[in-house]
Amino acid sequence: MLTQNKYFKWIIALAVLLAVLFVSVGIGLSVGELKLGLTDILRMLFHGGDDGSMEYMLISKIRLPRVILGIAVGGALGLAGVILQGIYRNPLVEPFTLGISGGASLGVAFTIVFGLHITLGSFMLPLSGFVGAFVVIFLVYTLSSRNGNINIQNMLLTGVMVSFIASSAMMFLMATTSSDNLHGIVFWIMGSLDEPDTGLIKLTLIASLIVLFVSYLFVQPLNALRLGEEKAMHLGFNTNVVIRVLFVMASLLAGICVSVSGVIGFVGLIIPHVLRLLFGSDYRFLLVGSFLLGGIFLVLSDVVARTIISPNELPIGVITGIIGGVVFLLLMSQNRKKS
Repeated sequence: MLTQNKYFKWIIALAVLLAVLFVSVGIGLSVGELKLGLTDILRMLFHGGDDGSMEYMLISKIRLPRVILGIAVGGALGLAGVILQGIYRNPLVEPFTLGISGGASLGVAFTIVFGLHITLGSFMLPLSGFVGAFVVIFLVYTLSSRNGNINIQNMLLTGVMVSFIASSAMMFLMATTSSDNLHGIVFWIMGSLDEPDTGLIKLTLIASLIVLFVSYLFVQPLNALRLGEEKAMHLGFNTNVVIRVLFVMASLLAGICVSVSGVIGFVGLIIPHVLRLLFGSDYRFLLVGSFLLGGIFLVLSDVVARTIISPNELPIGVITGIIGGVVFLLLMSQNRKKS
């Protein structure tokens, strides 16, 4: 009876999250400098529109790609966060704790400073960001492996140190470059969903959905890891293989997100934490719940970033940082009161 009540609670929660996601998509498409009605949006989406119509171009070329990218990046960061927190057994770990954002930022800063995006094309920015993130992932993985085994604590400490090194190197580039390059680096670091390349948007969405599907193959090992590595091994799971696969998969997914949208913090930290406090630590719910709530959070944060100082736009990382930090402090305060 208790298990049936738990499943029923999960189904209701997922239905509510899906409904809120659809509402957030409607808000993202309709709210902005030019407000549009929901009926007009549906008509343009399902029946097309006159190519010369400003409203149709606004929806199809600007707002819809941003909403899709917001769902993909927000869902991916929430998913990567809950996976990494699971393998580290630490609720304070997020995708950027391991230096992924630092490596991507260093790669983009290098490209901007040396003008590679001008000489080789704008695709160099996301490519260099992903390469920088991949190098950090490789270093953290390699330095933490000993005799075929991975030490979780060494991996976390190595990630933090590599993150500091990458951030310091990026600061050196910023201190020695021109003001124009400095402005470009700072704006990229603070994050944005303004990505004109639909191919990158599709890649991010497909990658996030694939990782969501594959992660469910590891639900039982993730739940077993909550008891510790030794107990998980006694239950019959190869923890070394599980940790390796999940670490590489979540880190590469976070690297794709950072390379496409810049550094958007707090999503991978706050989303799994909220769901864990409300619904417990079972990964059968946490994986898809983190994906849905992460998409909702980022789409609505983008709406705030676009409208709060309209017609100008704030970097979305500013909004997620403020909201995420405040929510996290409130949750911690509530936990202390309950304790």
